[in-house]
Amino acid sequence: MHPDPIRWGYVAGSPVVVVDADGSGPAVAAAAILRSEGVAADVLDGGFAAWRANALPVVRLARLPARHDDGRTWWITRARPKVDRIACPWLIRRFVDPEARFLFVAPGEVLSVAAQQRAEPFDVADEGVYWSHRGERCTFDVMVEGFGLDTHEPLLRLAAIVRGADTDRLDLVPEAAGLLAISLGLSRIHSDDHVQLEAGMAVYDALYRWCRDAQNEKHNWSSHQPARGKVSA
Repeated sequence: MHPDPIRWGYVAGSPVVVVDADGSGPAVAAAAILRSEGVAADVLDGGFAAWRANALPVVRLARLPARHDDGRTWWITRARPKVDRIACPWLIRRFVDPEARFLFVAPGEVLSVAAQQRAEPFDVADEGVYWSHRGERCTFDVMVEGFGLDTHEPLLRLAAIVRGADTDRLDLVPEAAGLLAISLGLSRIHSDDHVQLEAGMAVYDALYRWCRDAQNEKHNWSSHQPARGKVSA
């Protein structure tokens, strides 16, 4: 029998990277146990110390909502997402809770369903909602800061793109107009909000990767191949 994903803290069916203080302690044994159960597991080179030394993002969990019995955090927002309501779930799933559940309901039902289902509301125009627009900043900006990810430069670059597309300030960065066009196109293609979310995840994966290490690459006849090798910080 495979280890319980909730107890071990990994997404069933996905590769696992086990982290300890320096990469030579309990993570080695944990990865070996997982591999013996058929889980693709590896150890982060240098552990958490190397991660911090390389100034890689570390999530602040003070604002993370309580998990449900299924081990997942639940979130809720307005139906028919465009920009912020796709970008925020991407941020949560990629940096905070890979298995987070998202509920989409009519605008007038968000807060009542949130209370009934203990789901965290976001991108809702209500003074009692923490995760929402503040001044010129969109909800994605607020989440990047709220989870302590505002020290990670690629996410700050991405936040500017999201902000420009979501608030119709396409002059902020050139990429904002492209993101808005893609977002509106996805909303026209997909009538199911969850299908649209899954399609949007790939869009934000690509944008984040561009923000991280592809800004200086030009389109030419050469082809870039993603690096392959062992897991490292």
